[in-house]
Amino acid sequence: MNEQFLSANEPFDKTLLLKVARHKMPFGKYAGREIIRLPEEYLLWFANNDGFPNGELGQLMALALEIQIAGLEKIIWPLIDTKHQ
Repeated sequence: MNEQFLSANEPFDKTLLLKVARHKMPFGKYAGREIIRLPEEYLLWFANNDGFPNGELGQLMALALEIQIAGLEKIIWPLIDTKHQ
């Protein structure tokens, strides 16, 4: 299982908020959907089974889940790039 993505011991990279809002899921049922718009149940499935994918995609998915659990996803909506949709 992957470690928790956010750590109190490390500074938070604010560019991750833009990435979680603008990067799209590259595969699966939700391919093409912004990471922050993935259903919480889908993200929980990854977290509770084999874990998130390695690399940046997994980090963004874990961050999206933490944002959703905290009920803060609406603060990300203004960051989504609607010009290219």
